[in-house]
Formats: sequence, structure tokens, C-alpha cells
Amino acid sequence: QVQLVESGGGLVQAGGSLRLSCAASGRTFNYVAMGWFRQAPGKEREFVSTISGGGGMTYYADSVKGRFAISRDNAKNTVYLQMNSLKPEDTAVYYCAAGSRNGLLYRIDEYDYWGQGTQVTVSS
Repeated sequence: QVQLVESGGGLVQAGGSLRLSCAASGRTFNYVAMGWFRQAPGKEREFVSTISGGGGMTYYADSVKGRFAISRDNAKNTVYLQMNSLKPEDTAVYYCAAGSRNGLLYRIDEYDYWGQGTQVTVSS
């Protein structure tokens, strides 16, 4: 059974940092893109960042570019999202997802597997 389990969310003050982790199990995702999305209350789920299978390519939403960094450790089947200079508008449930193929994938329908999400709350 394939599972993606996020961790590392929490409450942080504006300007602070958090590091999210996404541990995959049930199969290897070393050859497909992984991504992070987020969903704020009352809003649609939106793309945050994606990383290619080998980790050599990354892509970010404009709203997080320069503040967030995605990485992966294929030996551990884990993807990370380092979030710095957090803002109240970053408050959302953050979801990890495994893509249907390699590359830089930013559409929801390009992802086959999803985690349950982890809450990130940034206070002003």
C-alpha cells in the first residue's frame, strides 16, 4: 500500500522557519517528480513547489520563490520543504504528492498519490 506521510507542520511567528518532511512507503518514487501543494481555508488547493526524480530540477510558485526550498533524499524515499521568512498568508494545510512521471509537474492532475496533509499556521 502506497503511503505519503507529511510531518513538521506547526505554529510559527511571521519571519520564522519550518521544515516539512514527506516520507513515502509502499514503492519507490525515485524516478518521478514529487511536489508540495497547499490549501488555505475557503480556497482551492494550489501548487507550491516540485522537484524532479533525480533532484536536479526544481520549480516554485512565485509566492514562495526565494523563501522556500524543496529537496529530496531518494535513499530515504523522503522529500522536504524548507520554509523560511514565513508570512501569515502561508497559513494552510500542506500536502505532499507523488507525480505520474518525471519532470517538473505543477498541475494537481499530474499527481497520482497524496499525503493527508500537515497544518502550517503563521501568526502575525
